[in-house]
Amino acid sequence: MASESLRFPVRVKPRAPRVSVGGTWGPQRVLLVTVQVPAVDGKANRAVIGALAGALELPKQSVSIVGGERSRNKLVEVANPPSGFSKSLNRLLAC
Repeated sequence: MASESLRFPVRVKPRAPRVSVGGTWGPQRVLLVTVQVPAVDGKANRAVIGALAGALELPKQSVSIVGGERSRNKLVEVANPPSGFSKSLNRLLAC
């Protein structure tokens, strides 16, 4: 059986006062993720993965950044998303 994945864009705000996942940014309504750590040495990327995994109730291993590692605009991939994943993602976008 082939493994499935789902990709979606996020916008990251490093050095934020708190960690949050929800809401949108820009006219394309990209999911907004804020993290407290600076964008240095991959720290923000690791924090984004942790924040997304927590908000979506997924193991960290199933979440990865596949584009934009050095940008605030990232492409995230979720491997083998559970049923109802789209509903969870839409809930975060609506926050």
